[in-house]
Amino acid sequence: MNTTIIEHEIKTKQFDSIDGRYGEYGGMYVPPILEDKLLNLAGFFMETKSKPDFETEYLYYLKTFVGRPSPLYYANNLSKIAGSKIYLKREDLNHTGSHKINNTIGQILLAKRMGASEIVAETGAGQHGVATATAAALFGMKCKIFMGTRDAERQKMNVSRIKLLGADIILTNEGRGTLKDAVDAALGYYIENPDVFYLLGSQVGPHPYPTMVGHFQSIIGKEAKKQIIETEGRLPDNLFACIGGGSNAIGLFTDFLYDQNVAIYAAEGGGDGPILGSTAATLSLGKPGVFQGTFSYALTDENDNIYPTHSIAAGLDYPGISPQHALLKDTNRASYYLITDAEAIESFKLLSKVEGIIPAIESSHAVALALRVLKNKPNDISIINLSGRGDKDVERDLM
Repeated sequence: MNTTIIEHEIKTKQFDSIDGRYGEYGGMYVPPILEDKLLNLAGFFMETKSKPDFETEYLYYLKTFVGRPSPLYYANNLSKIAGSKIYLKREDLNHTGSHKINNTIGQILLAKRMGASEIVAETGAGQHGVATATAAALFGMKCKIFMGTRDAERQKMNVSRIKLLGADIILTNEGRGTLKDAVDAALGYYIENPDVFYLLGSQVGPHPYPTMVGHFQSIIGKEAKKQIIETEGRLPDNLFACIGGGSNAIGLFTDFLYDQNVAIYAAEGGGDGPILGSTAATLSLGKPGVFQGTFSYALTDENDNIYPTHSIAAGLDYPGISPQHALLKDTNRASYYLITDAEAIESFKLLSKVEGIIPAIESSHAVALALRVLKNKPNDISIINLSGRGDKDVERDLM
């Protein structure tokens, strides 16, 4: 093989997972009791994901149960305000109201084939909890959802939905009662009960979860690329998504990573601003280290202790990040910006009033970033991933 071909292969794989690593990031930093189980899961996933019968079954449920493909909607009124052409990828229109269902259907089909009878998951904003409980109900599996007490208080509607779907919800008041603490509790249960299937919801944690979640969410970008070419006859200039752990963002970004003329932007939960202890902007303010089973960026002090986090968006209120996004940051393939609570609330109200679409407060961060970046770009075409709907947020004091 000549040098040119070798260089081409390296270039085309530079953002992909290689044995659970994204460059120096990723990996499997877990107790020995979990390592064999995760290696077995990784092998089963790699063997199963491309089998025609598995793919056919997965796409069947995405179409007939989830309602895919989700529309790519031209936001005419928002575009006029921005002075730039904006499309919304409408993941909020999926069954259960967010992108999370794409991943839960994929993972639960794996779990079914592996003979699992019980599903365990974590949730922050409650959307992954609802999507997991929904998938478990669909396939008749027992289900436990771990959630922090603070998140349960600010996402009461989703707590009720999870219970209605027949899942057990287990609250934890450890730490600040947010997503980090729910992940800790779910991992603890997983270690103590090795026969359960842990259905992790974001693109974080030990290998193979970042790879699996990225794979099942990549349907978003595959659809969006096809839709924008059919509509505009070309690729977009910009992509925007919010980012907590990274699943909805990588879902949109993956199919465009090697399209170098497409700029990629992600909005982090900035909370009160760039103040450690009052923000969840991991890539903006964090540093590399091992956290919850993977090597990536995390919000840590000089002794590598995790800082408390704050974001008005429970789904972004997390001190870690996807190892793939860490690589995209370091290589400058994607740009990550802190969006404050105040900016997100303003965009939450704006999109509701001008487009008749109430976004999740998480997705509102992406809208805010797009409005900031797209000033004086009248010829640009952009896609914002509207990762979820805002029913869960309307009773909160956001007005």
